[in-house]
Amino acid sequence: MKEIILAKFGEMALKGQNKSGFEDILMKNIKFRLKSLGKFQYSCAQSTIYIQPEEPEIDLDEVIEKLQKIFGIAAICRACVCEKNFEDIRKQTLVYLQEMLEEAGSFKVEAKRADKKFPMKSPEICQELGSAICEAFPNLNVDVHQPEITVIVEIRDTNAYIHAGKMKGAGGLPVGSSGKALLLLSGGIDSPVAGYMMAKRGIHLSAIHFVSPPYTSDRARLKVEQLCEKLTPYCGDIMFYCVPFTEIQEELKRKCPEEYFTILMRRMMMLIAQEIAAEEKALALITGESVGQVASQTLQAMVCTDAVCHMPVFRPLVGMDKTEIIEISRKIDTFDISIQPYEDCCTVFTPRHPKIRPQLELVEQAQQKGNFSEMLAEAVSHTERKIFKHT
Repeated sequence: MKEIILAKFGEMALKGQNKSGFEDILMKNIKFRLKSLGKFQYSCAQSTIYIQPEEPEIDLDEVIEKLQKIFGIAAICRACVCEKNFEDIRKQTLVYLQEMLEEAGSFKVEAKRADKKFPMKSPEICQELGSAICEAFPNLNVDVHQPEITVIVEIRDTNAYIHAGKMKGAGGLPVGSSGKALLLLSGGIDSPVAGYMMAKRGIHLSAIHFVSPPYTSDRARLKVEQLCEKLTPYCGDIMFYCVPFTEIQEELKRKCPEEYFTILMRRMMMLIAQEIAAEEKALALITGESVGQVASQTLQAMVCTDAVCHMPVFRPLVGMDKTEIIEISRKIDTFDISIQPYEDCCTVFTPRHPKIRPQLELVEQAQQKGNFSEMLAEAVSHTERKIFKHT
């Protein structure tokens, strides 16, 4: 008996003339993610990638676990390969699904006949296979509305495939199909979720983090690096940039009005991030901001922040509430790391009464009180670089 995994497309199937480009990127991503698990044969047809193991010791459960974190795959089926004749379909079904059919109390059969030359139509396949299953497993009842197991027969161009339903994939578009962007990764709950959501739209991520020793500790940086590692199963390899930010924050503290500290700090971060993005050939920045969540995330504050930007700033969480964000962070297993009590540089010198609705003209005047040009260049030149690879 030969087993195969069917990785099915979602919205990629609607890409028209551009579809082949998305398929090529997805195939490349799948091969890269599975190469540590063994050798496979790959092919692509009818909006499905066929993944067939070449070594008997390959753990298909582990393969499926990795596939479920690859953006671009909408559904995954672990299936038995059959010849395109009903007798082989009947025989393989009774053997391949024996254990599941013995344990179930009800079932139904669904047939999908992509190859219209197959002599039996879908209702005939369902009827005949259903009768064979009832005869072989008298414990089963037919239930077409809420069956415990659904036996699915797919008649495709070269073979027939038997499986018991599909598992949900990550959806979205293949990472790398939409260009590159730089994620401002703070260490909190929000920014890893923002990175995950933009990777789901096909963006290849790099990450930038700002440290302010001695005000921030090595443990705070380690926390952020752990978040990078958690994102790699979804996002692929991540280039990580760690920027020394202490001198800039101290200059802001000395020279600028306290109520503008947070918004000016955000502007400094954006200026540095754009320099790093240019080095990375990234086309946009990504932040974890959500409207109204904190003082620096009002619309007026965002306008003042974006005024120093010459590239798009994506805020995928902008309309979400905290409960929704936490739900995703738990799903991608970053929540427990994010809530570790190590402060990042955003909490250093937090103003007692931050300006909630700053005016751009006044913010720019406050920024001119300090001499930041050389400090910004110095921070960029002393930025540390580290790559986190998906294993």
